[in-house]
Formats: sequence, C-alpha cells, structure tokens
Amino acid sequence: MTDTPPDVGLTGDGNYFEDFSVGQRMQHFRSATIDEVENNFITKQVMNTAQGHWNEEAMRGSPLGDGRLVFGLITGSMTVGLTSQDTAENALAEVGLDKVRFRKPVHHGDTITAYTEVLSIDDADRDDAGVVRFKHWGRNQGGDVVCELERTVLIKRRSHWVAS
Repeated sequence: MTDTPPDVGLTGDGNYFEDFSVGQRMQHFRSATIDEVENNFITKQVMNTAQGHWNEEAMRGSPLGDGRLVFGLITGSMTVGLTSQDTAENALAEVGLDKVRFRKPVHHGDTITAYTEVLSIDDADRDDAGVVRFKHWGRNQGGDVVCELERTVLIKRRSHWVAS
C-alpha cells in the first residue's frame, strides 16, 4: 500500500482561460434526470412550502402539468453542475450568477441536458487568471429550454498554472 494519492488530474485539457473564445458554443456530454429525492431534500431544507412542490393531488390537471414541480433552484443548480466539467474545472472563483430565468416547468423524472455559449473573456486583476462570462441553458428531454442563466467565473491561465 502506498501513501501517495492516485493521480486525479483534470478530465479535459481545453478548459483554461486561453481555451475559451467569444461565441464558442458547446453541448455538454452528461445529462441528468432529476428525481424526487433532489426535489424533496432541497425544497425542505430551504423551507419552500409552495403546494406545487408538495401536493401531488393539487397538481393533477394543473396548467403546469401533472405531478409535483421541481424547485427552480434545483433546476438551475443541475444546469450549472452539468456545465462545470467543461467550463469551470480550472475555476479559482465563481464570481456571479445573474439573469436566471425558468422557462418551463420541470417535474420528477425530467432529464436535463446543458448547453453553453461564451459571452465574454476579460483580463482579471491578477496575472494568473482571466474572467469568462458564460450563458448556460438547460433543456428537458423534449428539447424545451427549462432554465437559462449567465455565469461569471475566474479561470486559471494555462501560461501560469501548467509547467512548460
């Protein structure tokens, strides 16, 4: 047995500041199905008592669709999480999230696929990193956009963090 931890390097090598360009678009490889457990746990933790999240009977025949609704911040978090391998694996800091919009209801069992567009790339107030602004959106299994948001991330510069 060795005391040396296994090499758990990055999953990709194209996600340093220098690798992003304005207008670049990507569909992220992984998708995820939102199950009842995610909705129940987080919704209870934040004490969101809206009946749409808790009352199956009240949602039957609802204009928002049959079945309980997934709390929007879960949908947003899932969307951001699915993008992170490609966009923030070399992040030093999450700088901001804004323009968050939930376009369609999400229900237990819906599968989210995430997409990204690079909106801007800027120098930071430090030499070893830059700031990238992304637009992320999540689509359900039917192709409907269910969530969109903008995210700003401070990302390492390869030129300062990777040995030549």
